[in-house]
Amino acid sequence: MRGGVKTKSGVMLGLGETEDEIIETMKDLRKVGVSILTLGQYLQPTFRHLPVSEFVKPEKFSRLKEIGLKLGFRHVESGPLVRSSYHAARHIH
Repeated sequence: MRGGVKTKSGVMLGLGETEDEIIETMKDLRKVGVSILTLGQYLQPTFRHLPVSEFVKPEKFSRLKEIGLKLGFRHVESGPLVRSSYHAARHIH
């Protein structure tokens, strides 16, 4: 948190990214002061959008949450149904 402002970012998984790429992204977000992270499953909204490459398993979401907390995020919401504002009210106080 910089200057009293909480910062948040979210990443949708399942588009072909590797776990190493996800962790590198998490590290980059911490370097610029992001304190709240959401990780969710990408779902193809229509056939005109990119298809789902992988349905991420719950164990991977749990592992990524633990990694995020160890990297110093104050809050990590990580799961297949998580979206950018998931439980947002919990993290503003």
